[in-house]
Amino acid sequence: MSGYPDSVSATDQQELVRFLEDRFACAQACTECARMCALRASLADLDGPENQQQLRRKGILCAEVCDATCRVLADQTWQEETGTRAQVEWCRAVCLETAHVFDRNPGAEDGAKACRDCARACTEFLAVLV
Repeated sequence: MSGYPDSVSATDQQELVRFLEDRFACAQACTECARMCALRASLADLDGPENQQQLRRKGILCAEVCDATCRVLADQTWQEETGTRAQVEWCRAVCLETAHVFDRNPGAEDGAKACRDCARACTEFLAVLV
């Protein structure tokens, strides 16, 4: 989206509203995913089995990527669609990878769900950027 002229049609306004709603939903999902990943990472045993260490690393990475994506989505200079698209695509990929890691760890179901919800919100937001 490269910005809208001063006078826009009702259709353009509806598209803009949908764009902003999807952007907000994506940012909310990123925030929740970051929270769940940070929580899950804090519960992982630093000196424990290798899968716990991987869970911790993935959780921290996912939380950081989601946090950065949320900041990009909240930025008022969102006319830079290419950069926004790249960030959201990266977030979606990291969330899906993290969900797969969480799936292999009992007790991490809520984190896996938050990651999938975030990936889905990213996908929906990317659809309105087309």
